[in-house]
Parts: sequence; structure tokens; C-alpha cells
Amino acid sequence: MSLNRAQESFTFEIGSVEAFERQLERVQESNNLSDAQKAPIVYKTSSNFLGNLLAAAIPPLIIMFGFSYIVGKAAKAAKNGPGGLFNVGKSKAQLFNTQTDVKVMFKDVAGADEAKEEIMEFVKFLKDPKRYEKLGAKIPKGAILSGPPGTGKTLLAKATAGEAGVPFFYQSGSDFVEMFVGVGSSRVRDLFASAKKAAPCIIFIDEIDAIGKARGKGMSSNDERESTLNQLLVEMDGFKTNEHIVVLAGTNRRDTLDPALLRPGRFDRNITIDRPDIKGRARIFMVHLRPIQLATTVVAETLAKRLATLTPGFSGADIANVCNEAALIAARDPTANTVNLKNFEGAIERVIAGMEKKSRVLSPEEKKIVAYHEAGHAVAGWYLEHADPLLKVSIIPRGSTALGYAQYMPKDQFLLTMEQMSDRMCMALGGRVIEELFFPSISTGAADDLKKVTRMAYAQIVTYGWDKKLGHMHYGSPEEVSGEGRFLKPFSESTSQLIDERARQIVQSAYKRTMDLLAPKREQIEKVAQLLLSREVMNKEDMVELLGPRQWAEKATYDEIVAGTHRKGDGEDKGWDLEKPEPKPNAEETTEKSQEKVGEKADVSNDSKTQL
Repeated sequence: MSLNRAQESFTFEIGSVEAFERQLERVQESNNLSDAQKAPIVYKTSSNFLGNLLAAAIPPLIIMFGFSYIVGKAAKAAKNGPGGLFNVGKSKAQLFNTQTDVKVMFKDVAGADEAKEEIMEFVKFLKDPKRYEKLGAKIPKGAILSGPPGTGKTLLAKATAGEAGVPFFYQSGSDFVEMFVGVGSSRVRDLFASAKKAAPCIIFIDEIDAIGKARGKGMSSNDERESTLNQLLVEMDGFKTNEHIVVLAGTNRRDTLDPALLRPGRFDRNITIDRPDIKGRARIFMVHLRPIQLATTVVAETLAKRLATLTPGFSGADIANVCNEAALIAARDPTANTVNLKNFEGAIERVIAGMEKKSRVLSPEEKKIVAYHEAGHAVAGWYLEHADPLLKVSIIPRGSTALGYAQYMPKDQFLLTMEQMSDRMCMALGGRVIEELFFPSISTGAADDLKKVTRMAYAQIVTYGWDKKLGHMHYGSPEEVSGEGRFLKPFSESTSQLIDERARQIVQSAYKRTMDLLAPKREQIEKVAQLLLSREVMNKEDMVELLGPRQWAEKATYDEIVAGTHRKGDGEDKGWDLEKPEPKPNAEETTEKSQEKVGEKADVSNDSKTQL
């Protein structure tokens, strides 16, 4: 503010106009100045035109340049490679060069011989398509590889690409799903456009159920997923037969796929890859034992057969995990230079039951209950004909909940008789019976055993039709009858009450049978339990020393288990030396074998198939 009086000018800063005016008024009044003598206050507004212009123009300029920079970076990213704002509709499929990236061959895939034979057609077609086209044959456009997790579906697809020597496009089903509308369909079109340029080639879509589920069922309808599926249907049925593109897809849930996806002309083949049997497991172990440093005295074939008998129900991924865990256990020992059988047995126990929790402290009372509980299972199985052979009993806690652990050697069995299931129920109830015999009160340790027994009881009634009162009827699975799906039961309330009553009677009958079996054997149970309390771990040899040999013969070795399982024309087990290719037969041998197969086909065709 400037004050001009008698040609004198004073300049000073004020903090607030209102405060300045009040202070000035107070000073003038204190000096008793008249109105004519009071200093007048005049406000003048001045502005800087250039400064105001810059202040108004700079923010929009910053926004404009920032947007231009972002758009330029996005355009550059779209031009140079995948990703970016303008590349969101491009396929995310990974292209593997079979000469450098895909090193997997069929010799690296074991335990899936039937699947390899079925998929070999695709390999032969991609290697020599003119031979098939000359005869007027059309190769199936696609195949679904279905089966439980870890059975080698992706590995088999990679081996197919490696054997065929063609480009291999890999993409997960979830890569087609995005929050933007139309992105999934665009990526499907781009994937097949890229495949047509690289033909002959293989497209493998892993976990195709992410986009291939049946359309319009229930409340889970999704327009974007359905449009992606529609585009996939069009692309698969749209390309010509001479484009030499084979589409493979993997899934664990084939039953949820849309029927239009499975019809001939799209995914013609359904190649089921199940968990391997004992022969398949032995061959898989041979594959994964290659990099393992074994002792010079250990024969890999013998070890593989031994491990195959200890791992019923294991998938290929489980077997690979066992071999890796065995090597890790051996590496923890600073004096070990090789991996031995004990390391493999420890790895199998860890995969099945979890890691040992030696740090978990149990009170003497709890430890005693666990020892007698596990002794009840072991002794009950020892005197039951159809119980699985015992390998080891331990009262060292494992995993998060298991306080005791009993390892058996179950065989690969696809059918169960009533006697076999009854023995399994009695063995499962052995721990609860022992607690009732030796302790004044019953603990909660048998919760998992009771769950298994209940499921087996309901399965006998509602699934297998073994109950005489309810007859030979199928009422669903035990989960549908006694679980969350109970409101979907396809029977009346009176039938439901009868099912519950009969299941309760079956469990009570099995409990009484177990009590009658173990009550006279208190002395033997006491010996087993005391040995467990002192050693914490006991094996089959200890059981034989305490109770004597079992009354029934056991099939505990590989040769005993596979004896009599060879089908006509299979011959002996082969394939242990997986690096050697099989010799090609001459023309005369081929003719003779083909005649034999023609003669055998008539006999096989009359066989009945049984499936549970």
C-alpha cells in the first residue's frame, strides 16, 4: 500500500485489509482527528497480463503433454512387442520353437502308454500330412486331454510337439478372460491367425474349462465368457482341413464342458490320462531316477519296482515330488554322497502324511492314547484277511492334525467285495474300540476314522445296492445323501429315514465285530502299544516278532503283485531302458502280428465291461 502526503511516499506490507483498517481507525480516533484530517483509503486493482496468461495456460499444457507422452509410450509398446494399451486384444500365447525350446519327447513320458498310442496319430499326420490326404483321410482337428491333476496332460502335449517337430502354441484358458468386453474373442482370433501363419503347428489350451463351460446353466452365466467360447467354436470349425493345425486342450473337469465344444469337427477325441498302475509307476520312477545320484550297489530297475509298490494311487507329479524330496533329504546329511532307499521311504511318508512334527510336545496321557489307538488299527488289520499289509506304525505327529500315523501297502484295486469293505471298516474302527477297552473315557482321536466309516456305510446302501431292505437301487453318492446336497435327494422322506437307519446298523455291526475281534487280544495289544511308547516307530518285522506271521499270504513285492496281470500279447515288462528305441519289425513279422490281432479281436469283443 502506498501513502502519498506532501510529495512523500511510504510503502509497507499488511497482513489483512480488515485488520489494517481497524488499526488505522483506532489511531485516528485516539488522536482526535476530524473527518477532514483523516487519511482517506483508496483501493486500486492492477494485474499482470502475461502472468495471468501463463497461469491459465500452463495446467492444460501439462495435461496435454502428459497425455501425449502416455499415448506415445503405449503406441511404441504396441509396435515393439506384446502388452500395452493398444495390444490388449492380442493373444498371450507363448510360441515354443521345437528345435530350441521343446526338448520333451515321448521317451520322457511314462505310465501313459495308451494315451501316447492314441496321440501318435497327430504326430504322424503333422510329419507326413500328404500321405493321409492322398488316401482321403482327415485328421481329427482336436483332442481333449482329461484326467486328474498331475497325470501329465501338459507334458504329453509338449512331447507331441517335440516328436512332431512343429511350432507349439501354449496358452492358458484364463488368459482369454479379461475385464474388457470383447478382449477374449479378439485373443482367440489372434491366436488362430498366428497359428495359420505357422502351420503345421499345435495349439495347446491348458485348463480350457475356464472358457469352455456349458453355456446358460444356472446363475453363473457370463456373457463375456460365452462370447469367447462362441468365437472358439467358430475358429475351430472354420479353418480348412489343409491348414494342418491341431488343437489340444487339457482339463480336469471334462463333464463341465459345453457339448458343442466336444462334437465331431472340433474336439473329436477324448484322451483320458488316469493315474498310472503299478507298472506305469515303475516306468515313471525310471524316468525321474535318471538325474538322482544312486549308490553303485543300487539297481535302478529294482529300486523303481520297490517304490512303485509303496506308492499306489500316486500321479506322475507325486512321483516326481517323491524323487525330489528323497534327494533333498539326502542332501541334509553332510556325510551322504548318494540317495538310498531310506531317503525314498522318508520322502513317501512326507508326501502322504506330511512333515514330522518332532517339536510338538504331547503330554504322557495323550501319547499313551495315541499309542494304544494306533496299536488298535495295527492289531485289527493283522487279524483281518482283507486288510492291507502293514509297513510301519508311528506315533510321531505329522502334518497339522495327525498325531499318529500307520503306513500300509494297498494294492491297485478297482473292485471291492462286501467282505473286503467290511474288513476295512473294522480296521478303521480299531482305534476307537481300543480306547473303550483300555481307557475310562473316549477321546476325539477317531474323528477321521468315523468319517471314513460313515462314508463306506452310506456307499453300501445308496451307491452299490448291497442292502437287502432297500434293494438293488442307486440313490446317489454318499455326499449327496449325507452332505450338503441332501435337499437334492431323489427319494422320499421315509426312504431317507430308512437309509439313515440302515447305515447306523451297518456301523454298529462293524463296531461289534471289531470289539469281538480285539477284546480277547488285550495282551497282544498291550505289547504293541508298549513297544510304540518306547520306540515311537515300529515296522512289519516288529509285528511279526510280537504277534507271529499273518495267517494269510501277502503280496508285498512287485513281481507278486503283477503276477497274472499280463494280457495276451503284452509279453513281459519292457521299457526300462527308455533311451533305446524299439526295433522296427520286418514286413513278414508285421503281417503275422496283424493276423494274430485280427484273430484276437473277435474274442475280446465279446467280453463284458464292468465300471463303477
